[in-house]
Amino acid sequence: MRQTFTMEYWIDEGWYVGRLKGIPGVFSQGKTLEELEANIEDAYRLMTQEEEAPSEEVYTKEIGVEV
Repeated sequence: MRQTFTMEYWIDEGWYVGRLKGIPGVFSQGKTLEELEANIEDAYRLMTQEEEAPSEEVYTKEIGVEV
């Protein structure tokens, strides 16, 4: 399934730099706009794929954080 996102981008010292709007942590750069688009897709896949389970036992605990 293919989803559509809005990519914000700008040019910084000759590089196309961008991020996916509304998806924290998905950003990249490229020498061309096409390269940036491909790199953003890779970054999105890396951010959303499940991590392999670690070899040790992992514990979780809910904590409160003052905001």
